[in-house]
Amino acid sequence: MSAPATVPDSGGRGDAAAGTPAETHARGFDLAAAWELNPKVALRPEPFGALLYHFGTRKLSFLKNLTVVGIVQSLAEQPSGEAALAEHGITDIERPLYLQALGALADSGMITRR
Repeated sequence: MSAPATVPDSGGRGDAAAGTPAETHARGFDLAAAWELNPKVALRPEPFGALLYHFGTRKLSFLKNLTVVGIVQSLAEQPSGEAALAEHGITDIERPLYLQALGALADSGMITRR
């Protein structure tokens, strides 16, 4: 399983620097919380990953990693962010990169708490 090459691209608007994510929180992403794709967001799978379009903010993001796409798609079926990472076999070494990507998605409103 490969680590994300990049965090979601905000269409040229630039995401804030992530720094080092905390173990339970990566910016706005709480591992203990239940998450889902925002109901106002459409996810369109692509060969490179996926496109996310937020109909409320009109923001377009690119997911350039198929594992991140899988995690995002499975969030609604999992009791927590932690469970979603475990389902996809994310190791302790890979964890900070995935937390950074999920934190960027939470901060941009692409994923929301259930």
